[in-house]
Amino acid sequence: MRPNVADLVSEPRRSALLIIDMQNDFVMPGAPVAAPGAVEIIPLIADLARRSRAKGLPVVYTQEMHRPDGSDFGIELEFEPEHCLEGTPGLDVVDDLKPEPGDRLIRNKRRYDAFLGTDLEFVLRGAGVENLIVTGVCTDICVSSTVQHARNLDFRCFVASDAAAGTSRQRHEAALLCLEHVFGHVGTASEIAEVFRL
Repeated sequence: MRPNVADLVSEPRRSALLIIDMQNDFVMPGAPVAAPGAVEIIPLIADLARRSRAKGLPVVYTQEMHRPDGSDFGIELEFEPEHCLEGTPGLDVVDDLKPEPGDRLIRNKRRYDAFLGTDLEFVLRGAGVENLIVTGVCTDICVSSTVQHARNLDFRCFVASDAAAGTSRQRHEAALLCLEHVFGHVGTASEIAEVFRL
């Protein structure tokens, strides 16, 4: 973390934990678009979620989903196989990270950017959120797209580098390098927990 990053969080209570797409099709080995290392980040995200709930911070999940007939994929299928189809187990949040009562679930995410076509911004604004602790998959795709949009909406983003996983280690590191320039702040889960007094 940059030395002065804690000064940016003047009101930690105006923060939320954002858990991006920790679903079976992105996480479990052998799944259509499994991210290397995604299983290993589950305990860190679960710990941040527990700490956030204990402090009364919103825990917000995104859930990518697509119609079974593939009609809403657009050009995504030129890059990836079908995944997260409605009515399949691949759509579900992994067992060890299931949302708890009071958590928010952003469904019907059809694109990489979790703000596009969803009510994510409304949910965050309604909760008075100004700061986002960002975790999940994939660092170089949905995490990056969402953080960039969040930054343009003037949310302060803090990406937990060891609680996110990319499509490869190299792309994970490259995405973090790009994001920390002007889009957000990057640090480990423990560093971020300290900044937010979790």
